[in-house]
Amino acid sequence: MDRDALSVVPEAAPLAGVPPSGSHRGVFRALHSRPFRLYFIGQVVSSSGTFLQQTAIGWLVFRLTGSAATLGLVLAAGGLPSLVLGPWGGALVDRTNLRKLLIATQTAFGVLAALLWALAASGHASVVVIVVIGVLGGFVQIVDSPARQAFVSSLVPADDLTSAVSLNGVVMNSARVIGPAIAGALIVTVGTTPCFAVDAFSYVAVVFALVAVHPLVQSRPAHRESGSVRAGIRFARSRQQLWLPLVMMSLVGLFAFNFGVILPVFARQTFHGSGGTYGLMLTLLSVGSIAGSFGVGLVRHPRRIYLVAAAGAFGVFLGATAAAPNVPLACVAFVLTGASAFAFVTFTSTTLQLHSAPSFRGRIMALFIFVYIGTTPIGNILTGWISSAAGPRVALLAGAGACLVAAIIGARVHTPPNPDAALTDLM
Repeated sequence: MDRDALSVVPEAAPLAGVPPSGSHRGVFRALHSRPFRLYFIGQVVSSSGTFLQQTAIGWLVFRLTGSAATLGLVLAAGGLPSLVLGPWGGALVDRTNLRKLLIATQTAFGVLAALLWALAASGHASVVVIVVIGVLGGFVQIVDSPARQAFVSSLVPADDLTSAVSLNGVVMNSARVIGPAIAGALIVTVGTTPCFAVDAFSYVAVVFALVAVHPLVQSRPAHRESGSVRAGIRFARSRQQLWLPLVMMSLVGLFAFNFGVILPVFARQTFHGSGGTYGLMLTLLSVGSIAGSFGVGLVRHPRRIYLVAAAGAFGVFLGATAAAPNVPLACVAFVLTGASAFAFVTFTSTTLQLHSAPSFRGRIMALFIFVYIGTTPIGNILTGWISSAAGPRVALLAGAGACLVAAIIGARVHTPPNPDAALTDLM
């Protein structure tokens, strides 16, 4: 891999059993790569367990405290490491063997889930314990998230990267359906503790998949100098195709993607529902997100107008969700919100990967994770405070406003052709 800032995307040599790039069309074309298929299956299982656990934690903390503000602080704790150290995780990713790194991080997540399960089963899963485990997981997340994003590009031919990124988004969004649905059933029937056990065992699948995966492209780690955080920021800052999606994502991520704080309060206080109501809302939000991710997969090349439209639609449907007078209409609004929200996320992630030189991809995706997830502590605290002071409907409206501002910025910024001739533009 060329370490120069203007390095181009290399052509991946086809492996036996992998059809030539471009010979298949459609959203599923990346699945013709065996390495990506194995990784895809493992991620479906593991991610479902992760969202199952997150759902259970949100319900458990709100039941223990009864406070939306406290729930926001607890959920914010897990994002603190990414907020402080997130960009440095990308620098480490660009200097490390991605497959070995992911085996280590996924194993660590499994151990933390097993620890939470053991503590919950013994009656020691207090708010403090949940915060500590969340912070430890946050340190693992610093390198795991950008590594997973960057690893996808080594599993498929270059022409199928859009499909792979889209399907990777489908994995996460399918998990948002499967995980909360299982969590809702378990919470109602046997409580939250079994959710932590399921999550712990789910990591076995992804570790086995990573052991079996052999990437199509073996990239060489960057030198320490060219692999610095500062070099990555300079690279992103010099290209509108990179900094524009990052700025838009920072606004949307800070104010709009705080469903973990809003939904428990929305379900329980606004509509006087149960854990089943909470799980239903999360499930329908995720059903919409799957549709949005699949829609993006049909697009061969993301353009600025798609980012603008997705951000604007997200804002409109968040506003509609805030105005919903009852659970059925709220659920309809959640489907539309999920579709637009994760179309925007998938367009953003795809845009950044397609416009990043390989030697910078880990750092660029770390910046993406930083503005998407790393801002979670601030966003959760702000959203929890707004929800406590004015109600969850106002918190949803604040997110809607942020989305519309991001759409306006995207519509007004001109994106000239990418300075790297082999990369694409965002006109």
